[in-house]
Amino acid sequence: MRGYWQLTLAQLRIFARNKQVLFFTLLFPIILMVALGSFAGKGDSLSLDAGLIDKDKTAESKDLKALFKKNDGIKLVNYDNTKAGKKAVKNGDIQLLIEIPKGYGDNVKSEGKEFALPVYYNEKNLTTAELGLTVVNGIVDQYSKHLAGYKPAVTIQKVGIEAINIRYVDFLVPGIVAMMIMNNNMNGVAGQIAAWRERGILRRMQGTRLKASTFIAAQITARLVLNGTQALLVVLIANLIFGINVAGSWAALIFFIILGTLVFMSLGFIIAGLAKNPESAGPIAGFVTFPMLFLGGVFFPVSNMPDLIQPIVKVLPIAHLSSALRETMNLGTPFLDLGTDTLILAVWLVGGFALASWVFRWE
Repeated sequence: MRGYWQLTLAQLRIFARNKQVLFFTLLFPIILMVALGSFAGKGDSLSLDAGLIDKDKTAESKDLKALFKKNDGIKLVNYDNTKAGKKAVKNGDIQLLIEIPKGYGDNVKSEGKEFALPVYYNEKNLTTAELGLTVVNGIVDQYSKHLAGYKPAVTIQKVGIEAINIRYVDFLVPGIVAMMIMNNNMNGVAGQIAAWRERGILRRMQGTRLKASTFIAAQITARLVLNGTQALLVVLIANLIFGINVAGSWAALIFFIILGTLVFMSLGFIIAGLAKNPESAGPIAGFVTFPMLFLGGVFFPVSNMPDLIQPIVKVLPIAHLSSALRETMNLGTPFLDLGTDTLILAVWLVGGFALASWVFRWE
């Protein structure tokens, strides 16, 4: 037992003394989360930026202008002239430019012929433009019916359903935690064990009364402390900056952090066993981890992947770790409802350590 604690403390000291380890395991994921969360974290809501030019300056044009301002889906920007508004459309500052021409008020008062409002849009962004034109047309159509005193025979009854508002940053944070667990344990274990083997440290350990199980247990404990610290820091900083909370059970969150650590440690031991030296351990680990960053749902939803690679994606450990962490943190899904993710990770754990015990070499 004494040897286990000494090895654990020694491993933690190695982490603390290595500045690169501290940066890439603690600071880099936090910097990545803050950067991506700040740039894309508020991309969950759709807002239409529209410019408006009121050349009429009458009570009727002000009424129409007020209708546009009331609509929550439109962010209205006033322009003094058509040239400045068209330039804003070309530059992408606004999606639409609505012009109320001179004579609009007189036409409304006299109940004259149909009056056309020019609406300028960007032809290179037709998807947003079509959506914006539909919104503007709906507002104008409703206003026209009001002026004509039209009463529809059939109306709709609006029934809102409150849904969970998941922002991109909410999606991102559990993925960052899963990424840290994978990198720390696959790249870290593979590189360190390969280096110790080359320097003869493992051979000297084998010559003592130290059991292999004690050595592995110390490695697991030290990396659990590191991963737990990382996860706590990421969640706390995400809460301070982006207002993210853990909706589900902290016990379930800790369980999946431990399970993920064990799974990727087993894969790290496999790579360490296959690598002939430390120089080859890094590239092998990178060859395995890099595709999983993009195929495992760390930055993008797995459901958006092409159908052709869905069968591969659904068996990756990082995909199920990311999914379990998101279900726990974002949705508060009970632990018992995450049986599929737990089972697949458990299969990877058992299979990984079984293969690691076969390929692992002390010398």
